Amino acid sequence: MKDQLPVPETKSFHFSSRQSVALVLLCTFFGAAAQMLIKSGANALASGSPLAMLTNLPLVAGYSLYGISTVLLVLALRDGELSLLYPVISLTFVWVTLLSLTLLKETANPYKLAGIAIIVLGVAVLGKEKKS
Repeated sequence: MKDQLPVPETKSFHFSSRQSVALVLLCTFFGAAAQMLIKSGANALASGSPLAMLTNLPLVAGYSLYGISTVLLVLALRDGELSLLYPVISLTFVWVTLLSLTLLKETANPYKLAGIAIIVLGVAVLGKEKKS
């Protein structure tokens, strides 16, 4: 049997449940900002050519922000409860709607506002910890 080299111990950090939720919440902000950048970049596209897309700074920045958000999401999912974290991601819809209303001057109707309220309420209910 050959002598095996010792495997260096890698230091890995882990998140608490609360930290995982906070990290996913940060991902929702990044995701909303990414969508706004992508919308801005798409509006500025003169053509749909790949070169035009690759040289469009808001578009590239938006997709880069999505990439960062994805990496953070993977880290959060490693230690958090999937059944809690994925509903938190739905808050991205809330932030995108609020940003669209304020920055893009889009309009809100009662159905859109009710949907936003339901998302917020749903995430709040799921976030309640069961007292033992």
